[in-house]
Amino acid sequence: MPRAIELINVGHTYMTDSGETHALQSVSLGIAEGEFVGIVGPSGSGKPTLLSLMAGLIKPTTGEIVVFGKRVTGSDGTSAYMLQQDCLLEWRSVLDNALLGLEIMHRLTPASRARTNELLVEYGLADFRHLYPRQLSGGMRQRVALIRTLAAGPSVCLLDEPFSALDYTSRLSLQADVSAILRQAGITCVLVTHDIPEAIALCDRVVVLTNRPGKVKADLPIALSGAIHCPMSRRQAPEFREYFARIWGEMEQSVKAKFA
Repeated sequence: MPRAIELINVGHTYMTDSGETHALQSVSLGIAEGEFVGIVGPSGSGKPTLLSLMAGLIKPTTGEIVVFGKRVTGSDGTSAYMLQQDCLLEWRSVLDNALLGLEIMHRLTPASRARTNELLVEYGLADFRHLYPRQLSGGMRQRVALIRTLAAGPSVCLLDEPFSALDYTSRLSLQADVSAILRQAGITCVLVTHDIPEAIALCDRVVVLTNRPGKVKADLPIALSGAIHCPMSRRQAPEFREYFARIWGEMEQSVKAKFA
């Protein structure tokens, strides 16, 4: 399967008032087209920085990132970013929020508007298109944010803790929806999360980063019994606990090494 994303010896250093902060160091990683990859690691391991680099929002200090054969030098619309907060504009309707990305990219046409309306129908929000974000539940707001992301037609979706602001029940429900939607669309996905069970339930692979500067400590393919892509079914798989223990063990080693 061809690679959608390739990170080659990527490093990133921030300049702060107190000096240099090395966020990432020598990260090399390949992600196949259509693959769903999770990134976990201790706090401060550079997970959000890694997403920002893939999106072209910031440039690596060392190394390079290639997305679908093209070196990333800035944001070009190939990748879409879904954040922890839905970032909906409270004065715009559900439909207008869903169209916002297309407007910003100057790609709002009758055809793209019609496609966005189709997405609202497909994902159960058609009856809410003229409501405002304050009238929606947290899960529905994130669904609108996802439709806004998909309406722009990205090839890569970068997810930064998109379920963390929800209550547990809503989180599980939205995980299932997002997984089904993104996999059906064939979009390559990278999920950053602090939630190890979430990463196992959603992803084909889980990459574990070390403490700062973040490096790849482990890269684990996830093979679970049962329904291949159903997060709730995957949580019931007999291998689930083994993967949790393995990933937790890798992270625990990094934490201990930090204080050794």
